[in-house]
Amino acid sequence: MRTILFSSQTYDRDSFLAAEQPAGIELHFQAARLSLDTAALAEHHEVVCAFINDDLGAPVLERLAAGGTRLIALRSAGYNHVDLAAAKRLGLMIVRVPAYSPHAVAEHAVALILALNRRLHRAYNRTREGDFSLHGLTGFDLVGKTVGVVGTGQIGATFAKIMNGFGCQLLAYDPFPNPQVEALGARYLSLPQLLAESQIISLHCPLNEQSKHLINHESLAHMQPGAMLINTGRGGLVDTPALIDALKEGQLGYLGLDVYEEEAQLFFEDRSDMPLQDDVLARLLTFPNVIVTAHQAFLTHEALGAIAATTLHNIAAWMAGTPENRVEGD
Repeated sequence: MRTILFSSQTYDRDSFLAAEQPAGIELHFQAARLSLDTAALAEHHEVVCAFINDDLGAPVLERLAAGGTRLIALRSAGYNHVDLAAAKRLGLMIVRVPAYSPHAVAEHAVALILALNRRLHRAYNRTREGDFSLHGLTGFDLVGKTVGVVGTGQIGATFAKIMNGFGCQLLAYDPFPNPQVEALGARYLSLPQLLAESQIISLHCPLNEQSKHLINHESLAHMQPGAMLINTGRGGLVDTPALIDALKEGQLGYLGLDVYEEEAQLFFEDRSDMPLQDDVLARLLTFPNVIVTAHQAFLTHEALGAIAATTLHNIAAWMAGTPENRVEGD
């Protein structure tokens, strides 16, 4: 079964080739991002394997279906970038990786908290330039601080467990409370209550119509002045211009992002030798109390191995007529 992997980096190739190879799957790696301009590369490939920033809107899906594609195998848990109605109309099955390593993303969120709190990004740059002064680098003890966890699925629950280990007080918001998180002593509150009572807020929810711009001017106003916000979920969970306003006003004291709403044309590529054309992101990067990483929270050996293994299993199951991990529209 001819399978093309779009947006495949060296680490993707390594993890897929290292995984157990089901019989009958022929892998072709393509570094280009899937778009209307590159969809022709998938011609005569029954399976297209796509990542989070690949374009899976209706025009691209129509082009893929016309070229013989029958299965879209996502290398991600999220599927908000897929036009499910178009896929159903075209007879394209969508499968995904529902879970790979909740520890990878949760630990990255904690890394952002620690780096922001202790100003590690600033300290690193200083010492490299021979500046060993400590002014402006004072942090705070995490023990006893109140941490709000927005979204308590596998990743949010893992994050909550880690922060509980630091001795933090836990608050949570999720339409479906998780008993594992409640067992840690977390209190489930409304989102405005959580924002008002938390010193650190971390987002771990999926992106959908209800959660889009969950953090906006109104919700930021509920936060304690100087609060820390972490987003390792999806870029669209936050209204980025609203974050910039809150940073300028001092309402938001720290910001750690591993995702960005307009990341599709930027992330996973080396653009260091060209001007940054995204004015919003460029402004965001000027703040000393902001750290942005390029959607790398998933990037651990364990997570990559799990993504490859599950994706190959999904393709093999579909070939056998017993598809698993399907994504279906309304």
